[in-house]
Amino acid sequence: MFLASMAMYVSPPPLAAASGEFWAFLRKELAAAGLAGLPEALDSDIAHDEAWLRPNLLLSQACGYPYVKTLRGRVRLVATPVYSHPGCDGPLMRSFIIVSRTNVAGSLADLRGSIAAINSPDSNSGSNLFRASVAPLAENGRFFAGVIETGSHGASIDAVSQGRADCAAIDCITFGNIQRFDPQRLRGVRVLAETVSGPGLPFITAGDASDEQVTLLRQALAAAIAEPSLAAVRDTLGLVRFEVLSDEDYEPLLKLADEAIAGGYSEFGA
Repeated sequence: MFLASMAMYVSPPPLAAASGEFWAFLRKELAAAGLAGLPEALDSDIAHDEAWLRPNLLLSQACGYPYVKTLRGRVRLVATPVYSHPGCDGPLMRSFIIVSRTNVAGSLADLRGSIAAINSPDSNSGSNLFRASVAPLAENGRFFAGVIETGSHGASIDAVSQGRADCAAIDCITFGNIQRFDPQRLRGVRVLAETVSGPGLPFITAGDASDEQVTLLRQALAAAIAEPSLAAVRDTLGLVRFEVLSDEDYEPLLKLADEAIAGGYSEFGA
């Protein structure tokens, strides 16, 4: 049995329901094309990053930095979603660097000596793009007084709102989803700056997947974009279309990390 997981954007709740409907349509398309062993529903038990290297992986969404750093060559790119949220530009996305509404910082430089929250050291949006933004301001390899790891973008927002951290970088898709479906969670924060942009979170399949299987997946995704009955689902997910990117398109994410680390700034780890 194949594994299908779309666990990157399943909160707030309307996103999980929409993702389930999106998969139901993909499953129908793939079954009609003759693909067997399709799961009835998306896997909700396996953590998003644990799905990536499962040998039975059919479809999952990866983070761009882990993809270019450790996954490429071990999985296959299927397509990169294009979202409608502010901060997205075609298949590119960026992060919003947030502070509390009571924080008087007027620029990134004003965050020197503060506490930063990151969701994970290997997150592109929460760590890699954040690091690239503050690396030019670092002195002797340091900029922040400390860094805490929260485990999720939502938890990073809460950490800033509650005063446990002074700043965090939140990917524009998560920010847009929360702004739409859970706006009270953002009442305590404001956007101070934006990071540079880079290719967004790709959908992937197993590394030994055949060309035919990759083509079927791309065709099913294209059909989901064109299907009139999925308009409300696409709207909930903020999904506009899919584009097929290459490994070379993701290389700039690794370059951002390499440049920061080569310059002596590795404060966020990974």
